[in-house]
Formats: sequence, structure tokens, C-alpha cells
Amino acid sequence: MKLANMRDLFINELKDLYSAEHQILKALPKMAKAATTPELQAAFNEHFQQTQTHVERLVQIIGKLNMQTPRKKCKAMEGIIEEGKEVVNEDAEEAVRDAALIAAAQRVEHYEIASYGCARTYAQMIGDDESARLLQTTLDEEAETDRKLTQLAEGLVNVQAATA
Repeated sequence: MKLANMRDLFINELKDLYSAEHQILKALPKMAKAATTPELQAAFNEHFQQTQTHVERLVQIIGKLNMQTPRKKCKAMEGIIEEGKEVVNEDAEEAVRDAALIAAAQRVEHYEIASYGCARTYAQMIGDDESARLLQTTLDEEAETDRKLTQLAEGLVNVQAATA
């Protein structure tokens, strides 16, 4: 796809996000299963539900733009998730693995925060206020998930890992 204008760039970002979110939907149940801290399992399960809503919002935007369902593969998310798989399969103390799972999850969140921020800005630039609003809602949720993961790490999981 040639990126001739801001709308093309916006569509390209949406395709990337659509792929990334679907990859995350596949990874989160595995991360929840690998986690041993009940609070971390709950956080992954909650984010799975939230991610389904993020996909629904993307589908709403994609439909409004009369786009076909994207076929692009987000290679960046593929790599981030691949690193997360290594953590899941690592021979580690449970608490240490949980700390590593949080780090892997935060890498995902930070990528999403950057991507949703860009997509929101592109939507604003082309005057698509409805899409910008939907993307901002998701961006806010991703930032909140990142904050919750930080609190869980600093208040519980990293403390347990430090004594392992």
C-alpha cells in the first residue's frame, strides 16, 4: 500500500493495530495460565476481555471507513509476543516468572500506547473526530492497564520475586 496522504497512513496504522490486537488475544490466555499470582492471572483475564472491546472498536472504525478486514501482520507485536513466549517457557521460580510476565505484558502495553496515540492523532488530522474519540478511549484503557501492571509489580510480584 502506498502511503500517499495522512488518510493512507491512518488506515495503515489501523491495519497494524487490528493485527496486533488479534495476536494479543491469542497470547493473553497463555500468559494467564503461566502466571501463578492470582492477581496477575486476574489482570491478564481482565485485559483479555478489554482487548475484545478494543477489537470491536477497531472493527467499528474500519467499517465506517469502508475498509476490508485487514490482512496485514504486525511484525513488531509478533516479536514482542515471541519474547513473551520465551518467558512463559523459561525455567524460573514462580514469582520471578510472574515478574518477567509483567515486564513482557508492559512491553505489549507500551507498543499499544504508542500505536493508539499515533492512530488517534492521524484521525484528528484528517478530521475524523468519531474515530479519534474511539481511539482515545482505547488509549486511556491501555494506559490504565499499564498503571495497574506497574502497581501489581511494585506492590506485590516484584517484592515476592526479590525474596525468591
